[in-house]
Amino acid sequence: MNKKNLIQLILACGILLSLIGCGASRSAVGGEVTGIRLASWNEPAPYGMVKIPEGHILLGDKASDSLWGEKPFVRPISVGAFWMDKHEVTNAQYRQFVHYVRDSIIRERLADPAYGGDETYRITEDKYGEPIKPYLDWSKSIPTEKQANDDELRAINSLYYTNPATGKKSLDPKQLLYRYEEYNYRLAALYRNQLHQPKGNEKWEREIEKPVIITKDTAWIDQSGLVHRETLTRELKSEYDFISTYIVPIYPDEVCWVNDFPNSTNETYTKLYFNHPGYDDYPVVGVSWEQANAYCAWRTNFYLRGTKIPEGQVVEAFRLPTEAEWEYAARSGNSNNVYPWNSEDLESDEACYLGNFKPAEGDYTADKHLITAEVESFSPNDFGLYDMAGNVAEWTSTAWSYSGQKLMDDVNPEYSYWASFLDAHIKTMKVVKGGSWKDVARYIRSTSRSKDFQDRAHSYIGFRCVRTAISFKK
Repeated sequence: MNKKNLIQLILACGILLSLIGCGASRSAVGGEVTGIRLASWNEPAPYGMVKIPEGHILLGDKASDSLWGEKPFVRPISVGAFWMDKHEVTNAQYRQFVHYVRDSIIRERLADPAYGGDETYRITEDKYGEPIKPYLDWSKSIPTEKQANDDELRAINSLYYTNPATGKKSLDPKQLLYRYEEYNYRLAALYRNQLHQPKGNEKWEREIEKPVIITKDTAWIDQSGLVHRETLTRELKSEYDFISTYIVPIYPDEVCWVNDFPNSTNETYTKLYFNHPGYDDYPVVGVSWEQANAYCAWRTNFYLRGTKIPEGQVVEAFRLPTEAEWEYAARSGNSNNVYPWNSEDLESDEACYLGNFKPAEGDYTADKHLITAEVESFSPNDFGLYDMAGNVAEWTSTAWSYSGQKLMDDVNPEYSYWASFLDAHIKTMKVVKGGSWKDVARYIRSTSRSKDFQDRAHSYIGFRCVRTAISFKK
């Protein structure tokens, strides 16, 4: 074979290989459909959470209550897998939220020209020197009282309040405001076609209401520092109409101990419960439904900033559990369980109570705890969850209605109602589950339902977070 023929053979082989390669390519003009697979990514287990498997349960109580005149009602439902805090959010965990808000406000003020204007507390450029939307530089420490100059001390102390009668210095709850935005994916899904209506056969098109009127919440702070909250009602124009803005005062209501029990000497807890290290691992109380939601939003943002997530992958937000998720988890997916433990007994074989509640009239200490107990003081249920009966009752995301369970779908059920700021207060009630340290046995049953206003806080209501699990059957 001469040199010319050899070159022609090499070129021909190259063209053939190229054609074969193109035929196998997923971006080829033609060929077999092989699919385009996404990069795999294993969702890390969130710290302090247990994975609740998907499953089925008969939601509600099968037995009637002759004493209270309640008729039995059960609803077969199924829920998907989700992560759930193994115990209620503690004082120490919620305090991390409070300190984050405190430190972010102090950093903003240290950068404010009114307090010295140290711009190094804000990052305003990218690594190439191009201007960007300013954000706080958390790598720069807040000076201590000994290190701070007069302007810095003024900025730091501006967030505190000194009681003129007692001289006690403490954080000013009115200033500890957390602002967050929430995109309503459900509402966006309902009205997506109204924004981007696909073209089709006009005879087949369903009739679409025009214009579509939506409501969204917004909030802002005026120059005097006053928070304004408003519900807007207007015609749907863009995806921004699915974003609501909230500004929430997040410091726990420490005086709830006295307000809940006005004829008592519980003022000790107002001073110590959230501020003494001995209570670090006790469930946080004095937190409203609105504050619990703010904590969930902060926890999501805090988690995302500290986690490297592959491009294109999604991590679900932390949130409050639905009533159905909470009950399913409390009963370990077993419709026969009345309590989180696998019997209707309230005591173990050793005659020890299985949860923190009020076993008898006026007897709070029979379970060895006067008020709340340190989390994980009692045995977990079969899913590995602690204190799903008693200790503190827990907020759910579900709106309260006597017939709410009948209105829900039977797959991932939820009854939602986001009350407008113009609504009557009665419409702001949310479902509370689990019963508390102050409740008798009837109210710590996993099927029992209670309620409270979303803006109210009590010494016997706390919460725990969940997160939808990205889970697949193998």
